[in-house]
Amino acid sequence: MQNVYTVGQINSYIKNMFSQDFLLQSLSVKGEVSNCKYHSSGHIYFTLKDMKGTISCVMFAGNRSGLVFRLVEGMQVIVNGTVDVYERDGKYQLYARSIEQDGAGALYERFEKLKRELEELGMFAPEYKKPIPKYSRTIGVVTAPTGAAVRDIINIATRRNPYVQIILYPAVVQGEAAPASIINGIHALEEKQVDVMIVGRGGGSIEDLWAFNEECVAQAVFDCSIPIISAVGHETDTTIIDYVADLRAPTPSAAAELAVNDVMLTMQKIREQEAILNRLIKNKIEWNKIRLQTYQAKIKMNSPLGKVREKKTWLLNIEDKLSGAMNGKIAMKRHRMEIYIEKLKGLSPLEKLNQGFSYVSDESGRTVTDINQVATGDRLQVYVKNGKLWAVVTGKE
Repeated sequence: MQNVYTVGQINSYIKNMFSQDFLLQSLSVKGEVSNCKYHSSGHIYFTLKDMKGTISCVMFAGNRSGLVFRLVEGMQVIVNGTVDVYERDGKYQLYARSIEQDGAGALYERFEKLKRELEELGMFAPEYKKPIPKYSRTIGVVTAPTGAAVRDIINIATRRNPYVQIILYPAVVQGEAAPASIINGIHALEEKQVDVMIVGRGGGSIEDLWAFNEECVAQAVFDCSIPIISAVGHETDTTIIDYVADLRAPTPSAAAELAVNDVMLTMQKIREQEAILNRLIKNKIEWNKIRLQTYQAKIKMNSPLGKVREKKTWLLNIEDKLSGAMNGKIAMKRHRMEIYIEKLKGLSPLEKLNQGFSYVSDESGRTVTDINQVATGDRLQVYVKNGKLWAVVTGKE
């Protein structure tokens, strides 16, 4: 019967084989990070994969001091370490001593390093940011003369304001010549004294966008006296000049919207403000009219002419009252006089004479009312209705 081995013996034998292989004791493996987990103990467990396979990896907490970045899904890395067998589970894995980024990862490290340096120099400080003009007449654009970026900028800028002037500097935006070309474009448009400048390009890989991560380009953007809007790649792409520029736009199209004011929207706002202003002016005029009328009424009430007219009216009323009182008094007196006249008529001797009676007096004019007042032969005057008669007393009885 053949020899029978335990699982532990097999795993131990395989581990021993791995430990005797010099290649597996120190090697570097390149791949994409997957299933990355940061354990509470400080260990990092992850998987490296490529098109043909996967390998389990672990980095113990004691080796993490040299890791200057955080592992994330999809990151391309080079893991330096040892391949060995974990006897308990009977599986082999890569024990990482150090990890470095590969390709784009190395560029990312350069990006982070330069970012930290420029930030320490104060080039990202908000106090150095220049305001973007609200109503720009000339827009400078530093980008490739062909491609979607320049077409989007021109189309959106002219749609928002057909009167805006766009000055394009056809720059190289990729490759070794790109940094110098971008810098020349910034200087040329600065000499043109444009109102605002857009520096950017369309999307691409980190290698394609790297010209905008160069320190010399960042310095040119920082030193430029014209406000600069960075517009590099897509919304998820970030470059060094995004931090240095006065304003960052997520895309070239967004940069055109930020740089160029919408004329139609502005005209609409002007019309709205005009309507509001006219309404306020009208209300103010109406309010002042009411105040004026109030003051006019007060002036009329308190003016000397008003007082004179008021006193005239008062005098006329008094005159009317006096006239009425006098007329009433006269009427009353006239009525009384008429009564007295009637009474006098009743007592008047003339009335008696009119009725056929006569009035007798002596020569001296004394009224004769008694026969003893005269003697025979005295001359008497007899008054009748229409005259006076002379008579002689021939006798008395």
